[in-house]
Amino acid sequence: MLRRFVVSLLLTLPIVLYSPIGELLGFTAAPPFGLSMAWFGLILSTPVVWWGGWPFISAAWRALRRGEANMMTLIATGILVSYLYSVGATLFLRTDEVFFEAAAMLTTFSLAGHWLEMRSRFATGRAVQALLKLAPSTARVVRDGEEQEIPLEQVVVGDEIAVRPGDRVPVDGEVVSGSSYVDEAMITGEPIPVQKAAGARVTGGTVNQNGAFTFRATAVGADTALSRIVQMVQNAQASKAPAQRLADTAGKYLVFVALGSGLIAFLVWSFLGAGVVFALTAAVSTIVIACPDALALATPTAITVGVGKGAREGVLFKNATALEATAGVDTVIFDKTGTLTEGKPALTDLVAVEGVSETELLSLAASADQPSQHPLAEAIVRGAQERNVTLSQAEGFDSIPGRGVQARVDGRRVLIGNRRLMDQEGVGLGSSEAQVERLAGDGKTAMYVAADGQLLGVVAVADRIRASARVAVTELHRLGVQTVMLTGDNHRTAEAVARQLGMDTVIADVLPEQKAAKVQELQSQGRKVAMVGDGVNDAPALAQAEVGIAIGAGTDVAVETADVVLVKSDPASVAVGIALARHVRGKIKQNLFWAAIYNLLAIPFAAGVLYPAYGILLRPEWAALLMSASTVIVTLNALSLNRLRFDRPAVTAA
Repeated sequence: MLRRFVVSLLLTLPIVLYSPIGELLGFTAAPPFGLSMAWFGLILSTPVVWWGGWPFISAAWRALRRGEANMMTLIATGILVSYLYSVGATLFLRTDEVFFEAAAMLTTFSLAGHWLEMRSRFATGRAVQALLKLAPSTARVVRDGEEQEIPLEQVVVGDEIAVRPGDRVPVDGEVVSGSSYVDEAMITGEPIPVQKAAGARVTGGTVNQNGAFTFRATAVGADTALSRIVQMVQNAQASKAPAQRLADTAGKYLVFVALGSGLIAFLVWSFLGAGVVFALTAAVSTIVIACPDALALATPTAITVGVGKGAREGVLFKNATALEATAGVDTVIFDKTGTLTEGKPALTDLVAVEGVSETELLSLAASADQPSQHPLAEAIVRGAQERNVTLSQAEGFDSIPGRGVQARVDGRRVLIGNRRLMDQEGVGLGSSEAQVERLAGDGKTAMYVAADGQLLGVVAVADRIRASARVAVTELHRLGVQTVMLTGDNHRTAEAVARQLGMDTVIADVLPEQKAAKVQELQSQGRKVAMVGDGVNDAPALAQAEVGIAIGAGTDVAVETADVVLVKSDPASVAVGIALARHVRGKIKQNLFWAAIYNLLAIPFAAGVLYPAYGILLRPEWAALLMSASTVIVTLNALSLNRLRFDRPAVTAA
């Protein structure tokens, strides 16, 4: 389609240049090689019409055989009537009063619009391919006491599989021996790796961290959680209804209006004895002006400009359907982790007791945590490094399961952990308990820090809220859009984040396979839903929603499944996308109205109603020019979208 468009454009430009339109622009040169304007147009427009326009002509013919009339019928009618009349006028009437430029322009502009729509047609299968790539192609199976690497499809339920540091877990199973932390963000969306020991369940596609373990396969092939997610994505994509096309509906009726008007004009003037040439001229002018290329351009021009504007604003619409659907959204569902939050734990609070500085508190805590592989410990160490706090070597490090850690730092015995560790070691907590409760209420993980039996203070770690998340919620409310948080995290943490952001609804403790069902529940209430997410676990919900919106920094799966991608990973861009889509929808309606009304009002003039009184008959070339004028108006109206300004409020850190 792109090749047809480029070639047609190169051939159409000279035709327009030597047509009456070119004369109006001040170009008065004669066609090259001594050709008349008619023959010059015939030579260049023939490949444009029959090669470039063949997709429309063949589609219109198939529709005609089914007894249908659609947008393709309208486009093909405009192309063929303009072209065939001009061919007849060139060969038999030997006149330059032709409008090959009308046929060529209609073909070229229609190709441009349809190419843009077809660009994303073959992308629907990429999301599933991206999901399937998450599973490794082989697995290390322990058989007869020996470890052997076999293709994934040969793994059976009951096989014992070895997983080394950095490996992806091949299938679902239950840990038999060893321990490690496993990153399950692609399934749960939660950033903190989960500890796995004997008896714990592991999921295919998740990533092992530092340790090693063996597990027994409990689900393989189509029964794994990953495969079920793939199936849900496929089902949601298949069930999504196509957008309604206003242009197709208008075209269905206008094609009959156009043909009927042309036939009536021919019959009336023939009956009045005006002659066949005069009657045919009126008929052709009527058909051309009633079948405007502006109608074919009304939707794709607005969408083309809108998509370009969106890209500059950091909002990538994958296709026209996505843009149209976004305009109708009245409810936006946000995944929490990685969407409203940054997706990784970070040090957020330091609360030192009287007589202890925050620097001393953080230095001792981070120094003691250095040997630990726990994600919370890594966040504390990283926070100290970011603050340029000097760290010391930790000695005698010991991890106390379910409580915390202990180590000697600069000769002092340092403890970091929960209340049970402090009670076990006889450390008095004083007023710090209230601080921990307050921090926990804000969705943060708070830990006590003590040295030599004395409490030093509290450090807190949390998945920080994105700086623009509050702006996103505020702007959506301004647009009259409801906001919902949908997360696998616990209610307390989810409510804390939602409270800070001012969201309308919270749905927490949701399993990955339940997210699409929650979207369906809201849809069953009559809501037009957009789902915003960044992880594999969001993919089914992204596909189920009317509009799936992926954070650009998210997984390939989320980006491929979504209809809209926020390139800058900025939640505030959701409101920009919806506002822009609504403006585009308004332009589409304006363009369709103008393209239809303008040409319908021009039909009587093209048919010759002014000829008896004023001797004015709209010649075919002027009909083509007026048709082009409606195209220019439609295009300029669409280009006005570029003047839109989206002034985002100032962003402050949450």
